Amino acid sequence: MDRFRMIFQYFQSNSESVMNGICGLLALASVKLYTCFDFSCPCLPQYNMAYGLGIMFIPPIALFLCGLILNRQSLVMLEEWRRPQGQRKKDLAVIRYMCSSIMQRAMVAPVVWIIVTLLDGKCLICAFSSSVDPEKFVGFANTSLVQVQQLLAKVPCKDDELMRNNTSRKAVSRYLRCWSQALGWSILLILIVAAFLARWLRPCFNQATLLQARHWSNYIDMEQKIFEETCCEHSRLFAHKCILHFFESMQQEIKLHSFSLAREGEGAVGEEDLLRGITDQDQVNKLLKMWYYAKPPLDVSQVTQR
Repeated sequence: MDRFRMIFQYFQSNSESVMNGICGLLALASVKLYTCFDFSCPCLPQYNMAYGLGIMFIPPIALFLCGLILNRQSLVMLEEWRRPQGQRKKDLAVIRYMCSSIMQRAMVAPVVWIIVTLLDGKCLICAFSSSVDPEKFVGFANTSLVQVQQLLAKVPCKDDELMRNNTSRKAVSRYLRCWSQALGWSILLILIVAAFLARWLRPCFNQATLLQARHWSNYIDMEQKIFEETCCEHSRLFAHKCILHFFESMQQEIKLHSFSLAREGEGAVGEEDLLRGITDQDQVNKLLKMWYYAKPPLDVSQVTQR
């Protein structure tokens, strides 16, 4: 269990290469999920659009939320945005940089899912087969409006008895698939052009501001991790001292049961120094409250002088 926890913490680190790898894995997982998914259109006028659009957009929302959950910086960014001002001012440029980075990575898998569904065409055919103008296709002549709607709704179901001998089913299916693939390729082209322009136009903007935002976003994440590690170490030492004190107070009862107990000072050399003088619950709560409401300013000149 500890090994899985360590792996999960490693994947939650702030390393850009690791986060890019996670985004790639989510994108591949979205493609694999779609290929394994058994798409079955209900072929009913009332439910086709809801089913087709639901398959197209609901899984991307779930993938987007998974991208936010796996990205540790999302929680760090929210904490930095919501924390009180205290002794340290909040830099909105850093928060915007973190939000942009998080959103870009979280949107990879949902966009891949939408593009794959559009290139495949099944979702769009199922959703909009009932919305096609029947006058464009000769096979729906001499039929009532209700029958036309029923026939159009059954276009995605090629095994249906009503559509097996209908000459316009393939025409409607090809028509909607062409629109779906054209839309998918258009979205892909727009994204590629946007990425190209963002890559090549970035040097035209102020690089100093970008470097500052990247540096302090990494600092905020690293500071939070080191603070949590320090709190865990202090908690372990604090619990160790409390347990030793408990067993020391129970020494008489332990002697009656023939247990041997090490002295409180044995095996705990230097723990008093590591506790930093924080030796009771009220002090710990006060320290944590001070850290939340009044983080120290980013100035280590006094520490360096000491």
